[in-house]
Amino acid sequence: MNVLIIGSGGREHAFAWKIAQSSLCDNLYIATGNAGTARVGTNVAIKPTDFERLATFCEDSDIDMVVVGNEEPLVKGIVDFFKNDNSLKNIKIIGANQQGAQLEGSKDFAKNFMNKNNIPTAKSETFTKETIEKAKQYIENLATPIVLKADGLAAGKGVVIAHSKQEALQTLNEMILDEKFGEASSKVVIEEFLDGIEVSLFVLTDGKNYVLLPEAKDYKQIGEGNTGLNTGGMGAVSPVPFVTEEFIKSAEEKIIKPTLQGLQNENIDYCGFIFIGLMVVGDTSYVLEYNVRMGDPETEVVLPRIESDFLALLDATAKKELGNHTLKISKKAATTIMLVSGGYPEAYENGKLIKGHGNLPKNIIAFHAGTKEDDSQTLTNGGRVIALTALAETAQEALAASNHAAELVHFDGKYYRKDIGKDLF
Repeated sequence: MNVLIIGSGGREHAFAWKIAQSSLCDNLYIATGNAGTARVGTNVAIKPTDFERLATFCEDSDIDMVVVGNEEPLVKGIVDFFKNDNSLKNIKIIGANQQGAQLEGSKDFAKNFMNKNNIPTAKSETFTKETIEKAKQYIENLATPIVLKADGLAAGKGVVIAHSKQEALQTLNEMILDEKFGEASSKVVIEEFLDGIEVSLFVLTDGKNYVLLPEAKDYKQIGEGNTGLNTGGMGAVSPVPFVTEEFIKSAEEKIIKPTLQGLQNENIDYCGFIFIGLMVVGDTSYVLEYNVRMGDPETEVVLPRIESDFLALLDATAKKELGNHTLKISKKAATTIMLVSGGYPEAYENGKLIKGHGNLPKNIIAFHAGTKEDDSQTLTNGGRVIALTALAETAQEALAASNHAAELVHFDGKYYRKDIGKDLF
């Protein structure tokens, strides 16, 4: 099979690394890719949202399967674009169609979907510029902290936990009136704060059948002790100690199956990943959010634990034969620590020389996120730079290895959290 992966981050490098191991893979391309993906496949200089050029490339390169890694092309309708083109419709494509992608593309859509299908979630309401006075009243009636979410895509940074009503009101003004996230915050979802522990579940579905991938816990905030601004993710751990068979069974009955049934009820032909972010409060799990793709950096700990042929799994999904497919998962633990550019998630500089990433211990996989090659040198090219993943018998051993690797890689302004996973043990 000739495979094209769309995206350029650590998630896409993990996809490429895993798919390249499959005996079914003949040629592997990544658009646009990074310095890491170039080592397991061929990078293609086409933006993920340039559907016309991607289509031409697929025809010219006899692509058999497209795996859409990131959310923006899904929300903008890449799956519909391929399915509605006679010359492309036979290419297998892993990803939600535009209607299904609204689960991530609109927090308001997702909230309405959850409420309609009796899926447990935090109490909330949605507001716009026209209803901002009602939004202020809603804030006054909520206990603090208060959660404010930009309705649309904001690169993982559109969620603010306000610890006072004054901060909540200021955030509301910044989002709606100052258009902090542009069109993404023309609507704002305001919801009650749930105090618990987070975990992420990952479902791969062909629209009817599904397989559950390994769970993970990621760490979103920039500062140790879960402080500071939200990021795209600073690290992750899999498996998660409190996720038992009983926990999974309950989540399947109360959340996963109702989600898939809800999609069928809406006549949404969903073929791809569903990331379900949960907040566990006591004995109850609430859905914080849906993503319509794999998480990042969770993918960097989920895929190393999958022992089955990943491309075969995706092929079965595209053929709607997932009911015949079983998944073999390693009992080992995987951890990853993200090295980020100084200043991230706010202003940061690119183009810093990266050293030490080519001589890491054998039990470390360096998944590139924001990197580029220039004159045979690897340079930083993003806020999140490299995810350092370790696989070991225990999470504690893996965390020690990931932290050690983080000390060995160098670039100007390097920052990482040293407390990833410590809250679990």
